[in-house]
Amino acid sequence: MARTSPVQFINQVRAEAAKVTWPTRRETITATISVIVMAVLAAIFFVLVDQIVGLFIRSILSIGG
Repeated sequence: MARTSPVQFINQVRAEAAKVTWPTRRETITATISVIVMAVLAAIFFVLVDQIVGLFIRSILSIGG
């Protein structure tokens, strides 16, 4: 395994970091809003499913009692 000096390593890290395509401010805001909207929609969906399943289970348990 080839060993590199710390200076070479830092130079390689800088070269790789320069290749990164960073998102623009607008892209970051759009992605953040999309994630928040999807999280809210998922939360609403799971609350509704939980309520429906709970209602179903309560109705089954009330038959026996």
